[in-house]
Amino acid sequence: MDPSEAPDLTPGQCVALASIIEATAPKPGNVHRGADFADLSYPDFMVSAVAIQPSFDRALTLSLGQLVRSSMAATQRLVGTNSNLGMVLLFAPLAKVPREQPLTTGVQTVLAALTADDARDVYAAIRLAQPGGLGRVEKADLHETSPQCLLAAMRLAAGRDLVARQYAEGFPNVLTQVVPWLTFAIHEQQLSVCDAVVHTFLQMLSAEPDSLIARKRDIELACQVSARAAGVLASGQPGDARYGETLADFDFWLRCDHHHRNPGTTADLVAAGLFACLRDGIIKPPFRLANHSQ
Repeated sequence: MDPSEAPDLTPGQCVALASIIEATAPKPGNVHRGADFADLSYPDFMVSAVAIQPSFDRALTLSLGQLVRSSMAATQRLVGTNSNLGMVLLFAPLAKVPREQPLTTGVQTVLAALTADDARDVYAAIRLAQPGGLGRVEKADLHETSPQCLLAAMRLAAGRDLVARQYAEGFPNVLTQVVPWLTFAIHEQQLSVCDAVVHTFLQMLSAEPDSLIARKRDIELACQVSARAAGVLASGQPGDARYGETLADFDFWLRCDHHHRNPGTTADLVAAGLFACLRDGIIKPPFRLANHSQ
């Protein structure tokens, strides 16, 4: 079938495919089909993608809070660990934009309509997932009663958490960085989808220190990781021998400190960008995940 004739994907299919592609691409320091963590595996991400698809196929009829909470409940039932909280939080506002509306303006409408019930359900979902390294903050702490305004809570956290920043500022990193970078890599550079994901991941990581690393360790390490990502980009282009060697060295270094150097939030942002590309037909199946030589 000609890709231009491919049918529109449902929101649930976009979410499932974005999750699968993101996990399959061999991003440095992350789980992929050639590298598991001791407590989280590549199959966990595949099961998680299946788990959340039914909820996201009801995205337009569920409230955002219900969508996030039902997705995390399904993930816990089938996987039993936090494999996708960041992705689900990012997918939810995007999936609730009707297909006929552009994401750039539609997501602002979705965010402006959030209620206290959404805050309650999102806080419950986050507690259910039990993400690592949360700590305590003075206002809108996740260990306390949920706030009346989810958007206000996200604004308070925007300076220390990239997922919260997307809510607070209308998804700037996802829609104005990740999506254009993916589009250029696939359509101009003619990279495979997985190579495009890895290259975009490096671009995002070099531009913004990863907030998961900052939360688990400190901002100094997160900045060091960003500097090393920039070094990979400066070494050449995907397919160049030097680029491949520098990328492999970076991956090895990220994995040398248990999971404390895992750029997990950057991966979540890339997954959200993949959702947007699939939703808008920038990426259409059937597509080439990897180069034929791999």
